[in-house]
Amino acid sequence: MEICFQLDLDWQEIADLPDENPQPLSQSPSAQESLTSQDWMQQLKGQIQAQCGIVQSFFDVNLPLQLDRVYTDVNVLTSLSNQRWLEVSDLQTSSSVSRRFDLFEPNRTISALDAITSNSRLVILGKPGSGKTTFLQHLALLCIEDKFKADCLPIFISLRIFATQVKETRDFSLANYISRTWGSYGISSEQVETLIRQGKVLILLDGLEEISPEDSEPILAQIQQFAEVYYQNAIAITCRIGIQAYPLRGFTYVELADWNLSQVEAFVQKWFVATNQESETEGLAKASQFLELLKRPENLPILELTVTPILLSLLCSVFQARSSFPAKRSKLYQEALEILLGRWDRSRGIQKEQIYYNLSLPDKIKLLSQIAATTFEQGNYFFEGSDVQHIIADYLLALPQVNTDPEILWSHCEELLHTIEKQHGLLVERAKGIYSFSHLTFQEYLTARKIVASPNSQTLQESLQRLAIHVAEPQWREVIFLTVGMLPSADFLLEQMKVQVDSLLAAEPRLEQFIRSIDEKARSLNVPYQNAAVRAFYFGLLQSRDLNLAASLDVKLASDLAPELALDVALMRAFTLSLTLLDRPELEQILELSFALDLERRFPMDKGLKQALQELKERLPNSAQGLDRLQTWWKTNGQSWCDRFRNLIVEHRHIGQDWHFNLQQQNLLQQYYAANQFLVDCLNSQCQVNSVRRSAILETLLLL
Repeated sequence: MEICFQLDLDWQEIADLPDENPQPLSQSPSAQESLTSQDWMQQLKGQIQAQCGIVQSFFDVNLPLQLDRVYTDVNVLTSLSNQRWLEVSDLQTSSSVSRRFDLFEPNRTISALDAITSNSRLVILGKPGSGKTTFLQHLALLCIEDKFKADCLPIFISLRIFATQVKETRDFSLANYISRTWGSYGISSEQVETLIRQGKVLILLDGLEEISPEDSEPILAQIQQFAEVYYQNAIAITCRIGIQAYPLRGFTYVELADWNLSQVEAFVQKWFVATNQESETEGLAKASQFLELLKRPENLPILELTVTPILLSLLCSVFQARSSFPAKRSKLYQEALEILLGRWDRSRGIQKEQIYYNLSLPDKIKLLSQIAATTFEQGNYFFEGSDVQHIIADYLLALPQVNTDPEILWSHCEELLHTIEKQHGLLVERAKGIYSFSHLTFQEYLTARKIVASPNSQTLQESLQRLAIHVAEPQWREVIFLTVGMLPSADFLLEQMKVQVDSLLAAEPRLEQFIRSIDEKARSLNVPYQNAAVRAFYFGLLQSRDLNLAASLDVKLASDLAPELALDVALMRAFTLSLTLLDRPELEQILELSFALDLERRFPMDKGLKQALQELKERLPNSAQGLDRLQTWWKTNGQSWCDRFRNLIVEHRHIGQDWHFNLQQQNLLQQYYAANQFLVDCLNSQCQVNSVRRSAILETLLLL
């Protein structure tokens, strides 16, 4: 078409299209009288039900599901993402990244059903596996059930199949195709013509991107002509986002939105009930278990994948088989990646464009890994398309038989970028010329994969040393965790991580002194726990942190706390409560402190501590004096009493010192604690690590 414009030719004549204003076919009275919606519905309902009513599971060929049992309503964006005029800085904010690209945040969406109800000509764009085809199938079923456009007859047309069939006859007429299709059910061409002219056909065209480039212009022209001549009919077209076809006049373009949390929950419940046909109760129970596991903090990267329906289906299938997610998340991400890189399209008979199809699956992964690693290491979650093209160019130049002419190479890089977007949906244009990976999870996984696939041992070791430097940075946690799990031996990386963790406090003598005091306390006790676990216990207790690290190091700490440790917990709790009375001495808190100080009967303690504690309690006013006098006492004497309490704990239990840490030091301690917890999580994962080295790292945690 573009060539015709440049040569000043009439593209419609070149395409040999039918007359734009075709003469109506003669309609006999008998044909007109037979056009009752009920007659047509009965003839076509079975065909639509067979074509659209069953969803064949991509992951289990023995598991066909009825669409109406698993269908979940979808929403659309009313303004296309890739049409926004934004800068990278507008998208790349710390808050949005911490929320994993605004995961489940409400956006400018409306119901897809409302969109098609309000717009009789609609183009629905979406990423691969986002539910475009399923939505059209759902519309067809609603139509034959009189729940949507009850006065119309639906026809669901796969444009890939349409293109294949019309190429044989070179008859691209959409009206003739409908007539031929319905003719096989005994419907005459005159009857079809009458229905079309009366606007009684709901036309659902699926997969605009599946048409080959040589067929796209005549087919798009026919769709345009049909929509203008037979304007009373509703038309909905689906297409992958990123397709560069010319826009259809008079059509409204919307974009399928990622699923929100309520949609994820609805689909999960429907899916597990539908696949547990013997018991709805068991299906709901399984769905509840799935959602509970999915929402755990450590599974946030997995939760992120659920916004894409095809990937959520994968997760459901995995959980159905094993009642858990793989211990090595990298296996799950690899499976999801392979689905988007070709298995999903091959299962539907979709062919790829030649420029990208020539790359093998490993080559595609290498290219995507290079893009992921380069952008992630730069701290870029959003990036200019031109920056990606430079990365693609570097990759292509390393391949044999590549045209190195700058103009041709750059053109191929631009085309390849768009091909990655529209074929696989792994890169998404978030605004004009600005891209990101569709899921941050994929960028992290591919970055880790790039590191593990280093060409030789020296390069790998250097990459792992650089990676270990980021151990205290939250945004690098998933990359490091995945790398640990994929390495054939994680010994070197884990040891380097330990070195980096220990160095966090190296320039802070006061913090080092605090860590040594915890070690001295731990060594003074005779308790049945690992020394590192006891150190972690007191770190958490004295810095108002959780006890997760201690429990990770020794599970006995989570269920059976030794009396010595339990006494220290009770003392620190009572002391913390007393400090709150300095600000708000309310009667409830005063009484609560009285109960908290009743320690002698609950814990064994030496004579000196018992006597000191008794003397301390005797200094408190009688709670029967009335609230006013109690509040006056606490405002006057509370600080000196709390100082005595602190001195008691320090003298008798060797904890509770006031270290006077500034804000920066407090933040460093928080980073140090979180980094140690992360290191333990890596060690406790199913990674390949020598048992002796693992023990050596664990035994020296929280030691300087």
